Amino acid sequence: METKYIFITGGVASSLGKGIVSASLGKLLQARGYRITIQKFDPYINIDPGTLNPYEHGECYVTADGMETDLDLGHYERFTGIETTRDNSVTTGRIYLSVIERERRGDYLGKTIQVVPHITDEIKRRILLNASKQPLDFVITEIGGTIGDIESQPFLEAIRQLRWELGPQRALNVHLTYVPYLAAAGELKTKPTQTSVKQLQGLGIQPEVLVLRTEHELGDDLRAKVAHFCNVDVSAVIQSQDLPSIYEVPVNMQRQGLDAIILKKMGVEIGETPELGPWRNFLECRKQATEIIDIGLVGKYDLQDAYKSILESLAHAGTYNNRKVRTHFINSEHITRQNVAEQLDGMTGIVICPGFGTRGIEGKILAAEYTRTHDIPTFGICLGMQMMVIEFARNVLGYKDANSTEMDVQTAHNVIDLMEEQKTITQMGGTMRLGAYECQLVENSKVFEAYGDKAIIKERHRHRYEFNNKYREEYEAAAMKCVGINPAADLVEIVEIPILRWYIGTQFHPEYSSTVLHPHPLFMSFIHACISNS
Repeated sequence: METKYIFITGGVASSLGKGIVSASLGKLLQARGYRITIQKFDPYINIDPGTLNPYEHGECYVTADGMETDLDLGHYERFTGIETTRDNSVTTGRIYLSVIERERRGDYLGKTIQVVPHITDEIKRRILLNASKQPLDFVITEIGGTIGDIESQPFLEAIRQLRWELGPQRALNVHLTYVPYLAAAGELKTKPTQTSVKQLQGLGIQPEVLVLRTEHELGDDLRAKVAHFCNVDVSAVIQSQDLPSIYEVPVNMQRQGLDAIILKKMGVEIGETPELGPWRNFLECRKQATEIIDIGLVGKYDLQDAYKSILESLAHAGTYNNRKVRTHFINSEHITRQNVAEQLDGMTGIVICPGFGTRGIEGKILAAEYTRTHDIPTFGICLGMQMMVIEFARNVLGYKDANSTEMDVQTAHNVIDLMEEQKTITQMGGTMRLGAYECQLVENSKVFEAYGDKAIIKERHRHRYEFNNKYREEYEAAAMKCVGINPAADLVEIVEIPILRWYIGTQFHPEYSSTVLHPHPLFMSFIHACISNS
């Protein structure tokens, strides 16, 4: 069949869960056997989130082909298991950059460049791009921001045009809104939803499906009222109530027939409802896993979205190890030699988190020293791995001034150094070592065992600094082994101390590759070690 397009928009407020609804719908259509992809269009002018502070934007997710993207792409991959690419993430900045580059080349033959049609045409081209490169039945496009945002207007105009050009059976809008509960009045209020839909209608877009985000159960009368005032079928008014886990959303959406309603409206035979067997098994395992295991996250960004993929990867591995992972954020800026034992007390395992810059690194180094000397399972990721390497140099190799040149350009013992190919780079955006690279594992190592005795793995990166090979022999002789090496660049990807229970650092980001149905092997191994330590 011809590719069909589903546009997910949002109103009233941001952070209502458009990404989760998009991922859930993708999962339901995928379960029916359809070829799908999900893409995110963000209104901000940044080319990508790569230079954004996590406090501004949360985690920066990296695709296998090396694109720095919005964290929602992580949800898409975790739910569907389908790898996204740079074509699945588009910002206003990328749109305008493309149009301006064409104008500079003279591609427009002297025409005046305007938002309509040139910017909207480029948005439409990007929306259609994935289906031009591979056979797809459905393309789900999430539009960031909310209706009414000035910067969203070109995207909404492009959607309006595409809906008209493709026709009602090839293009459909799902609009997510908020139904607040006013405790003083004891009532749920639908006016914000009505106003949001009217704004959307004023832009020439009539939503076919409404998803109502709510903390309370919505009655049939309220759904009928919303349907009446918003020109939507009652059956197409879906409620998205708070649930114990985001992974229950697909089942909740299926229970209300979201996928069936969309198929019907787009002229596709509905067929049998998929059982979602493996997904339901995961949820059942999650419910049965009541024994708690406490994991400390040593980092400097005190918000959960900064480490979203790590949190989800720990949750996946905990479920499949029959445990409920309870994470505790430990601010590395507050760790001192005097309080490190108290700060890490009660943790059965520690993750030393990734990041950039000097703030909080001494606390990470102290945490790495404490867990190493007390044989607490420890997982260092990217900068976390580098801090483990620096700590070992200072306290085992005897180089008290050991450091990374990121933190101290003048350090005499640069055990972590700027990568050679990075030394001539001046621009910050999109210039790190990004995307998936091969890594050869050393046999009989813990990581070799964790990966199921695979000799070559492939993992995603986001860094500029690397282990300095000048010191490799000293580390190996002193019991920190380099057990994962990139065969092309001879870059140390993984270090471990085999004599300890589980003390492993990875230069890459394994959290980007963990999905609901395929938890990452390193996180599985780490949680297993933590259980043994509990």
